[in-house]
Amino acid sequence: MKESYKIDLGLGGKPSDHRVVVAMSGGVDSSVTASLLAESGYEVVGITLQLYDNGKMQGRKGACCAGQDIHDARRVASQIGIPHYVLDYEDRFKEAVIEDFADSYLRGETPLPCVRCNERVKFADLLQSSKNLGASALATGHYVRWVNGRFGPELHSAIDITRDQSYFLFPTTKEQLEVLRFPLGEFPKEIVRKYARDLGLKVSEKPDSQDICFVPNGNYASLIEKLRPGAAQPGIILDKNGKKLGEHKGTINFTIGQRRGLGVSSSKRLYVTKLDPDKGIVFVGEEDELLSDHILVNNVTWQAHDDLAHNKEVRVRTRSTHNGSPARLIWHEEGRTFIVRLDNPESATSIGQGCVVYDGSRVLGGGWIGHMGSLQQVNEKIFRMDKSNHSQDSTKLAGDYSHV
Repeated sequence: MKESYKIDLGLGGKPSDHRVVVAMSGGVDSSVTASLLAESGYEVVGITLQLYDNGKMQGRKGACCAGQDIHDARRVASQIGIPHYVLDYEDRFKEAVIEDFADSYLRGETPLPCVRCNERVKFADLLQSSKNLGASALATGHYVRWVNGRFGPELHSAIDITRDQSYFLFPTTKEQLEVLRFPLGEFPKEIVRKYARDLGLKVSEKPDSQDICFVPNGNYASLIEKLRPGAAQPGIILDKNGKKLGEHKGTINFTIGQRRGLGVSSSKRLYVTKLDPDKGIVFVGEEDELLSDHILVNNVTWQAHDDLAHNKEVRVRTRSTHNGSPARLIWHEEGRTFIVRLDNPESATSIGQGCVVYDGSRVLGGGWIGHMGSLQQVNEKIFRMDKSNHSQDSTKLAGDYSHV
């Protein structure tokens, strides 16, 4: 027998008073989200975004896995009795996510396209579409929790921490949180699948997506070369002393911390420690050369109602698989940049990844990693940034961090 759940989205009044748009990807999570809300009495409208044609991306006709996802979403909507619409966002997705993905690798970064998609498409354009439909809320199948806190909505980690997706939602703004809802944040994954099976949804056993949706075979270098012909320029591999250890076929094939596939022979275990795409150099070294105790974080989105007090301890995650490390923040004067001072050094991750700040389970905010290294290295990076931005007090700003 199917268990019954009543979801309260905190919208006030009766559920039947509210239209809720559900972003339906064709997977089990968003399908169960739509089903739960319809069962709870909300007027649910399903929307699926057509973001890309996998056949075009791979150069093969008729291989559009996005089409299958749309078919699955439409079938679920019909089964649970809700209207369903498909919006063509291919051009927007290509411009805001795929092109950015390629350019990031050319800059020696390792991008997070799923975060960019949430930030620039799903939680921007789709929110506007929801408002145009007169919806009170936009619900998604993300495993995070929406909590009505003392100063307004808060984003928290999921109850099922093994499924938590809060890391990927750090660019979500306070204004967006007013409208967004995440019903699955209170449920373990196995309960979600059981609900889908009990309801007879055809997607109940559909595997979770693992790869980047527009790079299903994992060969992102070939995609970048297709989008940016000539991107895979050969170059050299050096150690920290400038000794040549080998050659490579393009910096786009490497990421910070990479150990396998370096193409060099050594009696020691080597890792990629730095990329210089302009000069075509890949630097490698031993694991201790990756250790960093300071992180420069740019383009910060801050969800908390105010900035943290100086030196307050927080927890930061620098990768989606990272449990988090104790740290403290030092704010840049302009409020869009901060330095993370880690309590204990850890291996650096790539520029272009996210750094997300937590207070317990709550997401306070986050931004994009601009550099990981020593305090001196981070200060030098800030100085160069301020100088390039024609800041008149860049020397003062760099000096402000010298006491940390």
